Amino acid sequence: MARYTDTTPLADMAIVNAQVLPMDPAGRGSSADGPVADALAVREGRILAVGTADVAAVIGPRTTVVDAKGGAVLPGINDSHLHFTGAAMSTFGYLDISAAVAPSWDGIVDLLRRAEPGADGWIRARGWDDVLIGDAAGQILDVRSDTPIVAFDQTGHQLVANREALRRAGLTAAAHDPAGGVIGRDGLGELNGLFQDAAMELLNRALPPVPRTALRDAMLAMQRRMHAQGITSFTEPGLGPACAGLLDGSGSTEAIHLLGDLAQSGELTLRATVLMLFAGTGGADSTAIMAGLASGLGHAYTDRGIDPERLRIAGVKVFADGIPRSGTAWMNEPYGDHCTHGSLVIAGATDADRLEELGQILAAIDGAGLQAGIHATGDAATEAAVAALIARTDARVNRHYIIHGAFSGQETLDGMARHGIGYSTNPLIRHGAGDAMRRILGDKRFARHQPLRTASQTGVRFTLASDAPVASTDWRETIVAAVRRGTRTSPGTPGDPESIHGTEALAAMTAQASWQDHMEHVKGVLSPGMAADVCVLSAPWPDDANIEDLLAMEVVLTLAAGIPVHAEALLD
Repeated sequence: MARYTDTTPLADMAIVNAQVLPMDPAGRGSSADGPVADALAVREGRILAVGTADVAAVIGPRTTVVDAKGGAVLPGINDSHLHFTGAAMSTFGYLDISAAVAPSWDGIVDLLRRAEPGADGWIRARGWDDVLIGDAAGQILDVRSDTPIVAFDQTGHQLVANREALRRAGLTAAAHDPAGGVIGRDGLGELNGLFQDAAMELLNRALPPVPRTALRDAMLAMQRRMHAQGITSFTEPGLGPACAGLLDGSGSTEAIHLLGDLAQSGELTLRATVLMLFAGTGGADSTAIMAGLASGLGHAYTDRGIDPERLRIAGVKVFADGIPRSGTAWMNEPYGDHCTHGSLVIAGATDADRLEELGQILAAIDGAGLQAGIHATGDAATEAAVAALIARTDARVNRHYIIHGAFSGQETLDGMARHGIGYSTNPLIRHGAGDAMRRILGDKRFARHQPLRTASQTGVRFTLASDAPVASTDWRETIVAAVRRGTRTSPGTPGDPESIHGTEALAAMTAQASWQDHMEHVKGVLSPGMAADVCVLSAPWPDDANIEDLLAMEVVLTLAAGIPVHAEALLD
């Protein structure tokens, strides 16, 4: 039996009989054949010891000993691109019209007709998916002439509205498509209620602000859900004055301050990294970015003395293009029914003007000592963003990164690796929207979509993230999608050259994500001195051949800074 004395630093908690996957700090993963321990000890919010002998030596009479029963013990999951505010409101604040609830437009219309308006008189709904239920144009235009309705889609890049909502927003057939956005019209040029990408801002600006109490309740409910899934950290990619141009428009400056309030009160138990949003999904220009940088919003947390390990503002989100489904992704080759290339959605009359403006935007962010998270989906947009970063910044210092980068070629990835540019990807979106993407882009381009194996072999620092509410926050689904690379109708191709190993995918949601956060000295691996952010599963980590087994495993314990924030059975 291990001996201890009054001077031995004893553990508050010890997890034994476990499969501890500490993770490689370089982000290469860990496996049952690699660095695996069988016990872990926690003291005062930090990892105290790892391994049977070292853990046994710090177990005292007051140590809570948890038998993991052979289950995997992982670093707390870090979702490095999760719209926390939008996901919270979409999940807990709006009428659910997803396919699981209403698998047709007729079903959605029925739900909207029966829905009770909010206190502000509007009906807000969210979750329709035109891939599953068909074209959205005109579907709710004539529903409830007395009540304004806005319904956001699953991707966060489209909404539909009824006539009363259009009337209140002051929108008529005379409205012009904004840069980076599309206003839907019928054959006569009249509005059909569909708004895509930057055009969503036209409706979002007409919506009454989300009440602070409703936003707070939704945030805390979302936090509980994420902890139950083993998530302990996230990056909120876009809060601030340009919130009307993103998702449902709830990611306001007020949301930034509310997160600060929750951190100061101790109610925020997730670790959060925030990117500010000074320009929406179309027409970003350096003037708006520089005005935002000069506003002082970036000091919203440091001015209040909030612990940066709990909550920090890291940088600025920039939209370089849109997405293929709405024809706003900038691709080198034409795509889609309209045979479009798309374009940069940065302000400017020509490609040259837009490229110059993008460079100025990124230089301004870098000069402020902040991180740029650049939404660039198409290959041309990604190439342009990477080239601008290389020309205008030393990306290694502030760790600028590409968001999505779904069609990055070898030359682009080589440049990213050489210059320390990060890469944030979303395998679960590929799974959910893959069938539509294959139709829009063709088999050859779709096969190259999200080149994770190539990125790994090239040496690019990449993360996997949900992009919730676009996709589920359940990271287990993301892991499976990265390994299998399937779609809703296809299980994936065995030996897919862009598939990665399950533990490598896990590293991308732990160790690699902490690098993106500039927090690799705090979290992302399970080693002595690191934060005791821990996720315990009900069974050992599966090998790649059985990676789907992960979906059946329960998260039985989540620790945030050593405190149980979710416990099933183990602490009963």
